[in-house]
Amino acid sequence: MRKKVINSMLVLSLVATAFSCKSDKKTETSDVKEAKETSDMAATYNVDVEQSKINWVGSKPAGQHNGTVSLSKGTLKANDNGLVGGNVVIDMTSIEVLDLEGQDKKDLENHLMGYSNGKEDHFFNVTKYPEAKFEITGMETVEDQTMLSGNLTLKETSKNITFPVNVSMNKTDDSLMLTSDEVILDRTEWGIKFMSKSFIENLGDNFVSDEMKLSFDLKAFKAE
Repeated sequence: MRKKVINSMLVLSLVATAFSCKSDKKTETSDVKEAKETSDMAATYNVDVEQSKINWVGSKPAGQHNGTVSLSKGTLKANDNGLVGGNVVIDMTSIEVLDLEGQDKKDLENHLMGYSNGKEDHFFNVTKYPEAKFEITGMETVEDQTMLSGNLTLKETSKNITFPVNVSMNKTDDSLMLTSDEVILDRTEWGIKFMSKSFIENLGDNFVSDEMKLSFDLKAFKAE
């Protein structure tokens, strides 16, 4: 019995380690790619901005913060084989912090959006860059996993990223859902360098992690 318990614990430990390694892997980036033309047979799905969001997580040695960003509009293209294209526009003025309340919540939101005096460009400077964009450039299946590629534009800098997604279509209400696990990005590749150890020396524990984690949660309905 003791041996079985030890073996079970070992298996659980290995599974947890494998999951941790997978989830901590930074998403690779590349130069911008052109979106493939979609067939006239592909149906258009309009993103429901009320039911869609992008989740985010940022961290520093003292802990992490998480929240959401809303979309202002978006369309997805799909045929009988699944998703084939599309794009979304992200409303950067809608950044919300979910793990804080009151003035702390408001202060962090203002800092991230650049509404704090003298800190406009620390992070996203939404007065100057009110929108971000994501344009799908390709889809492929790798080892039974759907991999989505697209150009992510933040603060006028665009990078192509590839990450696993789940796409499901519901014929009952003509809807399409796209979700992803956490996409781990290096924020400095988009010029967001505030309190980054990669660019500022002797920060000690007063740095902000370069890792910016995002996950997509989109729902769209077929256009009439």
